[in-house]
Amino acid sequence: MPSPMAINPNSRARTVLQPLSNFHLTPPTTSFRSIALYNLSNSQTLIYLGTNSGTLLLLSANPDHSKLSLLRSVTVNDGSSVESVQVFGGIGKVIVLSGEFLYLYDSFLLQPSKRLSFLKGVRVFTKRMRSSENKLNGLNCEGSNAFAVVVGNRLVLVGIDSNVDELNVSYSILKDYQCIDGISTMVWLNDSIIIGTANGYSLVSCVSGQSGVIFSLPDVSSSPKLKLLCKDWNVLLLVDNVGVVVNADGQPVSGSIVFRLDPDSIGEVSLYIVAVKDGKMDLYHKKSGTCIQRVSFGGESVGGPCIIADEEDSEGELFVVASPTKVMCYRKLSPEEQIKDLLRKKNFKEAIALVEELECEGEITKNMVSFVHAQVGFLLIFDLRFEEAVNHFLLSDILQPSELFPFIMRDPNRWSLLVPRNRYWGLHPPPAPLEDVVGEGLSAIQRAILLRKAGVETSVDDDFLSNPPSRAYILESAIKSMIRYLEVSRNKELTPSVKEGVDTLLMYLYRAIDSVDDMEKLASAANSCVVEELETLLGDSGHLRTLAFLYASRGMSSKALAIWRILARNYTSGLWKDNSLKSSLDDSGTQVLAGKETAAAEASKILEESSDADLVLQHLGWIADINQVFAVQILTSEKRENQLPPDEVIAAIDPSKVEIFQRYLQWLIEEQDSCDTRFHTLYALSLAKSTIETLEVETSSQNSDAGRIEETTVFDPRTSFIFETPVRERLQTFLQSSDLYDPEEILDLIEGSELWWEKAILYKKLGQETLVLQILALKLEDSEAAEQYCADIGRPDAYMQLLDMYLDPQDGKEPMFKAAVRLLHNHGESLDPLQVLERLSSDMPLQLASETILRMLRARLHHHRQGQIVHNLSRALHTDARLARLEERSRHVQINDESLCDSCHARLGTKLFAMYPDDTIVCYKCFRRQGESTSVTGRDFKRDTLVKPGWLVTR
Repeated sequence: MPSPMAINPNSRARTVLQPLSNFHLTPPTTSFRSIALYNLSNSQTLIYLGTNSGTLLLLSANPDHSKLSLLRSVTVNDGSSVESVQVFGGIGKVIVLSGEFLYLYDSFLLQPSKRLSFLKGVRVFTKRMRSSENKLNGLNCEGSNAFAVVVGNRLVLVGIDSNVDELNVSYSILKDYQCIDGISTMVWLNDSIIIGTANGYSLVSCVSGQSGVIFSLPDVSSSPKLKLLCKDWNVLLLVDNVGVVVNADGQPVSGSIVFRLDPDSIGEVSLYIVAVKDGKMDLYHKKSGTCIQRVSFGGESVGGPCIIADEEDSEGELFVVASPTKVMCYRKLSPEEQIKDLLRKKNFKEAIALVEELECEGEITKNMVSFVHAQVGFLLIFDLRFEEAVNHFLLSDILQPSELFPFIMRDPNRWSLLVPRNRYWGLHPPPAPLEDVVGEGLSAIQRAILLRKAGVETSVDDDFLSNPPSRAYILESAIKSMIRYLEVSRNKELTPSVKEGVDTLLMYLYRAIDSVDDMEKLASAANSCVVEELETLLGDSGHLRTLAFLYASRGMSSKALAIWRILARNYTSGLWKDNSLKSSLDDSGTQVLAGKETAAAEASKILEESSDADLVLQHLGWIADINQVFAVQILTSEKRENQLPPDEVIAAIDPSKVEIFQRYLQWLIEEQDSCDTRFHTLYALSLAKSTIETLEVETSSQNSDAGRIEETTVFDPRTSFIFETPVRERLQTFLQSSDLYDPEEILDLIEGSELWWEKAILYKKLGQETLVLQILALKLEDSEAAEQYCADIGRPDAYMQLLDMYLDPQDGKEPMFKAAVRLLHNHGESLDPLQVLERLSSDMPLQLASETILRMLRARLHHHRQGQIVHNLSRALHTDARLARLEERSRHVQINDESLCDSCHARLGTKLFAMYPDDTIVCYKCFRRQGESTSVTGRDFKRDTLVKPGWLVTR
């Protein structure tokens, strides 16, 4: 049997043709001259062999069996060689050229031949091939049942009309053209015939007979050869050992192909061109021109030229090569077999290149491409080339993430049943944990090193042999590559169970390389991790932060909060560390504080969304001890679906955390619009108490030494951002804005304090005007506020009461003459001058009051005269209105027989009628319907008053 022969190891070598069977000509009294192939069915292919002695042999081949059988042998023309055999499969006929005559046979050579006597001196003969179902332009010829012959210097086109079962054939001369001399080869494709002579190649139109030169051959060159390439419907023209591909119009369509030697014969197999010479067969890629396979079949010498036959269908599986005395049948490997052959040789890049090529040619599906990428990925894993393996996995659409689970977690496990039992082509071992894969791979490298030293070649990568990697390095590379694949897989549409496996095993891998940041990022984001699989793992390895994040993301808030509480209490014990804090904070005390605040901050994020009052209040205390701002954020959060019960919250707040208490009550009142008088009163009382304490601290600090001042004014950064305004300002603002607290309770609390402004506000709420004025005017001596309060009261006697207070302050206090003069200056016109003069003290300096009293009297007189003017104007307007009303009532209206009602348009005659101020007239019936205030025009005189000119009123 023929065997493959090694070629250049740097070329893209692979097996495309595989030996199937052979046939020897016995006894070797003659040699093979021509050959033809006809695919009768999927299970039988007929091979026609013409000999130099004029015999035609018929062999039968089966692609599935390695056997060639001789069916029949007939003598065509004793003494003349069989120059050419052409099979017309559509009509079941075979035409043979021998001794310059054509002979017709049936496809099985069962009937005697029939010579085509009307054609004599035939030198070249070829049948027509077509790339479409269209008829030849201007030729009456169906399908491919036509052939061309060269007779002398004539080119004759002949059509065949045959009965399939008999040799009853009729012929018709389609065209007869003058042609050039010396034609030795010819191909008829569609509407063109390409001919070859010793001088070059020409193209002849089978419709017009016109010819043109494609290109000329050198003076010294081998004989011309043509080969029809049925896959793309092109023609290969041979110039010595160079092949040029042209289309049916003679135009080059691709690069040239350089053969090893000047071929004896040329064939086509799928994407490849086959050339034979000296008992060797080479396969070249059509596009790249690369030699893909080389096969030797004839030993050192074959004793003559070899010939090739391929199936007219370029997708056929059989290919036949004949030496002078021997026939070799080859089977084209399927694309899958070719790819597997490359993968077995670990030519991964060549395999992928072939896959892409086959996909481009439409010979394999996209699913097969994905399949091969997955297969290559698995092979690369066991070659310890993990990064490349994942690159191929990511290019595969059919690979399921669960197929990689066995590399991460040993079976059996929660996801064992999810792993597809798909071994692909069985080229790689079953999946095993990465530790085992790496261990076995390193052992193979060590064995290969020993074999290499012994002179034995191995398939292990040369890079590994020259620089063997460490186990730790390889394992880390494997884990990082698996991480990369699982991270991408998270964005795919996966079943819930596979999602759980992806996220859980991703956490396993992160922990394996101690990638804390990635662990916490995964745990804190939305994920499908199975907590039960990770609790022990993370707890035992000390990754409590990650476990807390995981609990929170999976809805286990109570467990997450318990961990954060432990971490906050035990930060200094080394239970956990935050690397970011180590690098940014040098002071150990500050680092501890920051670490505790980190735990409190994470816990507060959970509690801000929780509506479980018991859970929130359980953890509120320790968080408030660390940072009161976090506690306020928890209590006032708008993120939770249902707000916490206020009574329970108020009862749970530590009494020492006054600002938290106040901020929560403020939030209830101002942001939640609570109208509960209890909350308003509690808030006011708390503010008042804090204000009193603040005043006491300020008073004591003023009486203490500098050291004491420094001690009492220490800055606490944990509470500085709860309120931006001072407590007393907040108290005053709230007392003024709210009407729902109990003023008397507040007064009871602040009665003995110096909070006079607050007392004034409270007495004002209680309506104690005199007390309010006394506080404003006498205690606070705020004349402007006192006068404004009098204006708010709105009665003149208030100003007089305030004046009495200024002039007679009581309690041995001197009269406040300047304040009294200010009051008279600003509001003197509102006071009775006589009463003012009666109340003025004889002790009051005249120069202070004279000018003010004079202005007050002038204002009084001006006010009196203004009143008289307004009174007289009002009387005039009243008189004018009465006069206008009288005029309206005194108007006369003349009605005749033609007068009509403006509403119903009935004649008025002697009927009662009414007239509106806008001069519209209606009958009494319409007047009752309309009413006395709305006229026919729709004008409502009560809303839209009609003004007529008078002596004071104009339009």
